[in-house]
Amino acid sequence: MSQEMFDRGLEIRKAVLGADYVQKSLDAADDFNRDFQELVTEYCWGAGWGRTALSRRDRSLLNLVMLGTLNRGHEFKLHLKGALTNGCSREEIKDTLIQLAIYAGIPAGVEAFRLAREVFAEVDGGARKA
Repeated sequence: MSQEMFDRGLEIRKAVLGADYVQKSLDAADDFNRDFQELVTEYCWGAGWGRTALSRRDRSLLNLVMLGTLNRGHEFKLHLKGALTNGCSREEIKDTLIQLAIYAGIPAGVEAFRLAREVFAEVDGGARKA
C-alpha cells in the first residue's frame, strides 16, 4: 500500500463524506475488514477520487447514477450527502436521477428519488423540500 495514496484518499474521503463518518468507519474496522477499509481509502478515494480531470462535483453525480443503477441504497444515500457537500444543487441531482431512470430503468429511478427524498428530509431536519 502506498502511504501517499492512502493519505490523499483519507483527506478526500473525509472532505466528501465527513470526518466523523470516516473516522467511525476506520475505528470500527477489525482484523477481518481493516485491510478492506484501507483498500477503499487508498484505491477508491486516493487513486480514483484523487485524479484531477473530473471535479468532485462531477464524480458525485456519476456515483449517484452508478449506485442508483446498482440499487445500493446505503451507499447512494451516503454519496448523495457527499454530492451536496461537493456543491451539487438539488436541481442537478434531480436531472441526474431522471437520466438514471431513462437509461437504467424506471424502477431504479423510483428508488433513487425515494432515497433522495429521505436524504433531503434528513438534511432539512425533517421537512421535505425535494
